[in-house]
Amino acid sequence: MSEKVNQQETTMEETEQVEQNPQAEEQESIEPIFDENNENSSKEEELTLEEAKEKIASLEKALEEAENRYLRLRADFDNFRRRTNLEKEAAEKYRAQSLISDLLPAIDNFERALQMEPSNEQTKSLLQGMEMVYRSLLEALKKEGVEPIKAVGQPFDPHLHQAVMQANEEGVDSNVVVEELQKGYKLKDRVIRPSMVKVNQ
Repeated sequence: MSEKVNQQETTMEETEQVEQNPQAEEQESIEPIFDENNENSSKEEELTLEEAKEKIASLEKALEEAENRYLRLRADFDNFRRRTNLEKEAAEKYRAQSLISDLLPAIDNFERALQMEPSNEQTKSLLQGMEMVYRSLLEALKKEGVEPIKAVGQPFDPHLHQAVMQANEEGVDSNVVVEELQKGYKLKDRVIRPSMVKVNQ
């Protein structure tokens, strides 16, 4: 009899404990589920973050490539513009070169004619008129930037002189021009005809 009473008391105590603390059982059953959800959520966040980092890296690479292409195109355009300007300046600077080159043989003929000794007054007057024309031509060429190349007494320069003969004169340094056979000319800083010269050995 006493055992039944004890069992009933124990059952009643357990029932009271369950009734007094019903949330404990709920927490025990919820906690594993809550932890699992948190773990899945963290994994999803990690994947999303990793994908975002990859996307950012891809965009940064694409931006860098686009910037490099832009810089190359800009450099190519600047070079093209600079080259075009130089060609334009050169065309303006040396615009008269073709005409001047055609005039040089006439200048040579004037110089050869003016070296003649007049035999009479008529020839002398003719030579004086030719000299006036010759000087007018030289003045016009000078205004265009044409000037004769210095030769006799100058060190031989293959950029300015064309050696056609050699000499062996004493008292003259080696590789010095001793005679000019045909006058050379420059248009500004460009040689349009080198001087034909004799050079000492």
